[in-house]
Amino acid sequence: MPDALSAADIQDKFIDANGIKTRYLEMGSGQPVVLIHGGGAGADSFGNWRYTLPLYAKHCRAIAVDMLGFGKNEKPDPATFTYSQDARNKHMADFIEALGAGPVHLIGNSMGGSTSTGVAVNRPDLVRKVVLMGSGGIKMKMSEELMAIMKYDYTVEGMRKIVKGLTNPRFNADESLVKYRHELSNRPDVKAAYDATMGWLAEQGGLYYDESFIAKVSHPTLVVHGKNDKVVPLSSAYRFLELIDRSWGYIVPDCGHWAMMEHPEDFARVTLNFLLNDAVK
Repeated sequence: MPDALSAADIQDKFIDANGIKTRYLEMGSGQPVVLIHGGGAGADSFGNWRYTLPLYAKHCRAIAVDMLGFGKNEKPDPATFTYSQDARNKHMADFIEALGAGPVHLIGNSMGGSTSTGVAVNRPDLVRKVVLMGSGGIKMKMSEELMAIMKYDYTVEGMRKIVKGLTNPRFNADESLVKYRHELSNRPDVKAAYDATMGWLAEQGGLYYDESFIAKVSHPTLVVHGKNDKVVPLSSAYRFLELIDRSWGYIVPDCGHWAMMEHPEDFARVTLNFLLNDAVK
């Protein structure tokens, strides 16, 4: 496994995304690739992409962004703002427009995959290619591991339970990652936004689109999925492949929901080959 990116390696950047101060990390040059993390407690651009960001930066302009309601982003008051998937889709499109980098490649994990899908359908002009990794968006049953995310109790043990559920049994979670995510999750603004996000998910009965919406994705799309994913079932990957006409699949053995953390070099290699290969159109 490559060395993890340390906080000293890169400075945080911020940009105004249509009124929301948005944090992102950037390394490298070339075609822009936007990395969108998942929706688990304590998730952000640094913690989720710290292994892969340097790998991407060798070949492209790698941009890891904090999703709406997460990390160091400005967070609208949940009393007057709905942390819905539509809101996440709009915020991400606003972020790409603010960067002036479009069209970009999108790589989204879990809720970040749902957001990538939403941007690709709603704003196809901003997108080149898409990678959906352990992506949400297909209606499914709630697993025990997903419920641990939605009912997170803000304790260290609760965070360890989340990380264990997100990864394969052989993955040795770095205790520093558990500590980082736990501390971030307990920031008052992060906690308020997370509770609102999970509350919205509970009201909706999960994170999914009508399948006719997913079928509107017209960009070349790579569907990556861990064979041992307990949060989003492997069947979701196959359904994405059925629904998206121009789609390819890559199934990773000994891998849970976090291919970019569990197998960073393999994940970066496969996704870069797909995104930067001009023969894939």
